[in-house]
Amino acid sequence: MAFSAAAFWLVTIMYVWWLAAGDRSVPIFIGAFLFPVAAAFTTLAAVVMRRAAKKVLTENVYEDAIRARAYAALELPGTYHLAFRDLRALIEQHVTGKRGLDFGCGTGRSTRYIEGLGLTAVGVDVSEEMVAEARAASPSGDYRVIPDGDLSSLSGSEFDLVLSTFTFDNIATAPKKVLLLKQLRDMLGSDGRMINLVSSPEIYVNEWASFSTKDFPENKNARTGDLVRIVMLDVDDGRPVEDVVWEHEDYLKLYDDAGLEVIATERPLATGDEGVAWVSETEIAPWTIYILARKS
Repeated sequence: MAFSAAAFWLVTIMYVWWLAAGDRSVPIFIGAFLFPVAAAFTTLAAVVMRRAAKKVLTENVYEDAIRARAYAALELPGTYHLAFRDLRALIEQHVTGKRGLDFGCGTGRSTRYIEGLGLTAVGVDVSEEMVAEARAASPSGDYRVIPDGDLSSLSGSEFDLVLSTFTFDNIATAPKKVLLLKQLRDMLGSDGRMINLVSSPEIYVNEWASFSTKDFPENKNARTGDLVRIVMLDVDDGRPVEDVVWEHEDYLKLYDDAGLEVIATERPLATGDEGVAWVSETEIAPWTIYILARKS
């Protein structure tokens, strides 16, 4: 479809060039046909590509034993380093208590991270494969498998910090996101804070030290709620990850609907002094970190 649109525009441009050169061998009335057809094909191509991006994430791509093992071996290299680099300072600045919940703990890396900062932590995830890896890495840790979209097993719990790293990249719809955010809000203590670390939309349309999107040009047409694909370069599993892109303004609406207010927003950039062969990271932030509190 995109090729057809490009071909029509090429013929149209050639036609205009012929006219400009004074060549009248091609009847002028053909231009009245070429211009609207080229425009129509371009519009149709854009619609088709948009619909191709408009898919619904129907399963958790991390609920997979092979991917779970690959993810468990991942430390904090390259682009991932920027996601966690500033978390210590943000937690020290905004969190006063010691009770932590890691929502979407995966293989437990982020749970162990906040435990290393002196917090007690409960890690929860919907993926049995991921939680199995977390328990294997830290047998004494408190890791729990929860039903998708249901935090009722934690009802009555109260936390000073709710940390979510990349989890909302895999939650497909606004209603489901808001439902989970409300449940997490209700578990915050009076001075509790939620830190939601998500992928910036820009991560899906650029190249990075730890990620590649060059094989997925359709990502450029994706808007909030659309499926996007990206390949992780720091793991052995080369299958693309499927995420759901969500733009900043739409996250703000989610938080408002869930009864949360944004205390601060961080977009970490590389400094260039890390000794890493950065690609886009010094100029474009791959991650967005939201610090949230209950609405007063």
